[in-house]
Amino acid sequence: MNIALMSDENRQELMVQFCIAYCGILSKHVLCATHTTGRMVAEATGLDVQLLLTHDHGGCQQIGARIAYNEIDMVLFFTSPKNERYEDDLNYIRHLCDDNNIPYATNLGTAEMLIQGLARGDLEWRSIVRPDNGKKIL
Repeated sequence: MNIALMSDENRQELMVQFCIAYCGILSKHVLCATHTTGRMVAEATGLDVQLLLTHDHGGCQQIGARIAYNEIDMVLFFTSPKNERYEDDLNYIRHLCDDNNIPYATNLGTAEMLIQGLARGDLEWRSIVRPDNGKKIL
């Protein structure tokens, strides 16, 4: 499965800790991330993370395009509820995920449920709805 990782500057350390905790599960999947978040995760975990542009230079739009083309199977976008800087991007990604039936988490609790479901095979239906029949294309 193709998993996108995103976080605002106030939640990057939380994303790193989450990825450390679930490194065993995440290592079995293709990861992409906005540049700073992805670099931090890769350095802390040793996971292979495809680095996209930084948030300020269009990384959110790059992930959005992959979502729109149904190339992403799960999005983890950790944000601070009071950080208005990311509100438009959060809504943009949320709408795309809703339109394409892509599991999406904005907080630790939901992300843990999705990752545990991924480990159990609960998200295998994504390989049916993806036009490439589940081939990893990132």
